[in-house]
Amino acid sequence: MILSVVIPVYKVEQTLDKCLKSIVSQTYADLDIILVDDGSPDKCPQMCDDWAKRDSRIKVIHKPNGGLSDARNAGIDVAKGEYITFVDSDDFVGFETYKQLMHKLSVRPDIDILEYPVYWHYGSKKQRVMSFGSRLFSNTNDYWLSCKAYEHTYAWNKIYRRELFKDIRFPEGRVFEDAATYPLLLRKAKLIATTTEGIYHYSSNPKGITAMATGKELKMLLDSHLSIMKDSTLLNDTRYYLHVLNIQIDVCKQTGEMPTLPYVKANPLAPDLTINQRLKAIALRILGINRLCKIVSSHQKTTNSQS
Repeated sequence: MILSVVIPVYKVEQTLDKCLKSIVSQTYADLDIILVDDGSPDKCPQMCDDWAKRDSRIKVIHKPNGGLSDARNAGIDVAKGEYITFVDSDDFVGFETYKQLMHKLSVRPDIDILEYPVYWHYGSKKQRVMSFGSRLFSNTNDYWLSCKAYEHTYAWNKIYRRELFKDIRFPEGRVFEDAATYPLLLRKAKLIATTTEGIYHYSSNPKGITAMATGKELKMLLDSHLSIMKDSTLLNDTRYYLHVLNIQIDVCKQTGEMPTLPYVKANPLAPDLTINQRLKAIALRILGINRLCKIVSSHQKTTNSQS
């Protein structure tokens, strides 16, 4: 089975070699490695070509800058593997990861999406391993809620059956594109699996989109979740609702707009809530979503004016 590995490349001179070494040194050899030079203005285009000369499994696409989604889509268009995965070029993959994952897929060829652990914010004080256990899900909502998949919609720590992308591409011109795309793939998947094997090293980036997101960008993330919440089962799940409420509050703080998240009386006695979540659920029931967002936004403006 061939695994296509799509790697967008843009302004990553310092990390590209480390990333690619982690891929070409994988003990699983049947790789179709696609480097997408997204119009990088530095030495990356030449570095990509040099790597292609060293390893015949690597092919390079040079294209005008179009953003991360456009680069991933260009890689999907030429991928030839039965399976496909994504790696960001400032990250790297643990040794023998693909051997372990592809073995699992060979044993269970009915798996459409396989999610594996992440070394989150590797190299920073916040570094920790995120693992999701070894489980099988035939119900998308069960996976989304019980595994809290809404917290890790990342494109890169998963292997997908390439057929899932037949009529799906990452949305161009928007950020948090993973959150918009992953639910579409889940709807087509008949079997989703998580595993404790393998590891993806996500490098800390204080200038990344998550850390630097503005109200406009957070609104894109919120809109993706609102689309998902058209399913009443998801809308009425307390943990998921409180997760999206946090995004809504951040949007209100940064834009001053009224909330678009529908009001639901979140249950403060729901299982597995943190103390902060229980307090937020109580405040929501007392104040309602409009007043809660307005109070938090007013407090933020006051704090900013005093700083």
